[in-house]
Amino acid sequence: MEKGKVDVLLGLQWGDEGKGKVVDVLTPHYDVVARFQGGPNAGHTLEFEGEKYVLRSIPSGIFQGGKVNIVGNGVVLAPDLFMQEAKDLEKSGHDLRLRLHISKKAHLIMPTHRLLDAANEAAKGKSKVGTTGKGIGPTYTDKISRNGLRVGDIFDDFETKYAAHKARHEEMLKALNYTDYDITEVEKTWMEGIEYLKQFKIVDSEHEINHLLREGKTILCEGAQGTMLDIDFGSYPFVTSSNTICAGACTGLGIGPNKIGEVFGIMKAYCTRVGAGPFPTELFDETGKKIRDLGHEYGAVTGRERRCGWIDLVALRYSIMINGVTQLIMMKSDVLDTFDTIKACVAYKVNGVETRDFPYNIEKDVEPVYVEMKGWQTDMTRFTSEEQFPAAFSDYIRFLEKELETPITSISIGPDREQTIVRAK
Repeated sequence: MEKGKVDVLLGLQWGDEGKGKVVDVLTPHYDVVARFQGGPNAGHTLEFEGEKYVLRSIPSGIFQGGKVNIVGNGVVLAPDLFMQEAKDLEKSGHDLRLRLHISKKAHLIMPTHRLLDAANEAAKGKSKVGTTGKGIGPTYTDKISRNGLRVGDIFDDFETKYAAHKARHEEMLKALNYTDYDITEVEKTWMEGIEYLKQFKIVDSEHEINHLLREGKTILCEGAQGTMLDIDFGSYPFVTSSNTICAGACTGLGIGPNKIGEVFGIMKAYCTRVGAGPFPTELFDETGKKIRDLGHEYGAVTGRERRCGWIDLVALRYSIMINGVTQLIMMKSDVLDTFDTIKACVAYKVNGVETRDFPYNIEKDVEPVYVEMKGWQTDMTRFTSEEQFPAAFSDYIRFLEKELETPITSISIGPDREQTIVRAK
């Protein structure tokens, strides 16, 4: 890491790559951890000291004593869910008020945003995107259409502003024939969340983060979801509503592109996807089910089954290019420990024509071209150095590095923070 630079940590697939654990492994080396986009639909699961924690809106560096944690302006925040998450962490002995700073410019997810989320999905019929129903999309829609409520608004005639926004949403719900709802209790908890928010340090995060940089502090930015869910570069329209890529750290925190240092790209040794949308390497057979069961591939927030498939190097090369990835971190290698054969998609056949470039549309007429490799069939979960890796696994790493033209510098071989092997560069 370089003084005066911001390192960025990103998911390179369709989310759920294991970013939370990696942030927690990396945070001892940084003074500040910042979240730059997404909302409480992003569940980062951390396991250590026999405990499991799921973070939704709070940066993963909150478990490291003395670190500053920033929720940036690119994040959308649900006060009620934030309050619940923060109180759960406080019960486990983590004092958040001293260490968690929230941007005034972060947008608020209202109860009626969740209703609009449900109404919009219902209106789409068979064309559903597969939203988590947390109100993320409608909140970003309000932000872009210049109709949003922001954290900074809670200190200035907030009730009047809230009532006006709520009335506008109710008219929209009426137009969608979505009128059978009662948010009385939800709204009450939401308002309690607003009061709870006021106990935290509400800041101009763009000034704060740049002041910290000038002081020589080391900063790690963590993204939510994954590159292939980016609103611009993902598998549109089956994407999230924010920029999940490296450039999103600049707009979601207010830092210049020349301040970006290392870009860590996280990938699994295979591939998963949650919700609707195209997935070229998806497995519908027993192999896919085995990967799901061994990898415990269920959503941290929703509990939804994740769709599983072999690693997709076409999509990964694209993600590495878009983000300017400098180092790769491979997660869940141990999930493939028992397989006789491992496959990797190295190209697509699109309408019968082979390509290594990620195409505009992957919804139809896309056939993955696979390379098969010998499995390592070794339990690696107790390994402590790369010298212990079986030859077949070392071959797999070398193959991936050659295909992706990027070094794999860390490898996870289990859920605990100790089960991470940093390779010699």
